[in-house]
Amino acid sequence: MDKQPHALVTGASSGIGAAIVERLLRDGWRVTGISRRPVTFDHPAFVHLPLDLANVDAIATAVADLAPTALVHAAGLLKVAPLGSLDHDDGATMWRLHVDVAARLADALAPRLAQGGRIIFIGSRTASGAAGRGQYAATKAALVALARSWASELAPRGITVNVVAPAATETPMLKDPTRTAVAPKLPPIGRFIQPEEVAAAVAFLLSPDAAAITGQQLVICGGSSL
Repeated sequence: MDKQPHALVTGASSGIGAAIVERLLRDGWRVTGISRRPVTFDHPAFVHLPLDLANVDAIATAVADLAPTALVHAAGLLKVAPLGSLDHDDGATMWRLHVDVAARLADALAPRLAQGGRIIFIGSRTASGAAGRGQYAATKAALVALARSWASELAPRGITVNVVAPAATETPMLKDPTRTAVAPKLPPIGRFIQPEEVAAAVAFLLSPDAAAITGQQLVICGGSSL
């Protein structure tokens, strides 16, 4: 990798995405952060790329001049509803942001990733299924399938593709009033996952020490999967 590697991070304005940006800047990375909302990181190695990822047709053009070392897709949203009361527009919105955006970014950037590059998607422990979260879980499960498929394609170039899948994490999404019908479950460790813990896992998978880890889903659940 380059002496100063370059990461493109989506969802950079808050939550897990912001924690990843802060961690990578601290680790000496150059970071381009994508978000709709303004982002202010007082760091010379950070550049904000304002982009509404819902406008998927604008993605390829927006990143056309970028050739990062790594892509980290952390942007996400959660809409919950039980079967029988599904909002299909919400389902389509989550699919577009989680899966279609991941595919468009990877498709645009993978040909320009250098030998030893990295792709990481932020998934969710609910990818294995969760009552009331079926549409959300399906989008996160799709990320695992994409990662495994593309890991096989990119392995000859030394590029790894992985998913980091946290359980309920202490972010603004956790406090979203629209999810009151499906409250987050406290992990057995007695607290929610911290965004910095997710960022630490991402930082490891981006490091040279993780060069042999690809096509995997790393679950950070605080014992919720036990």
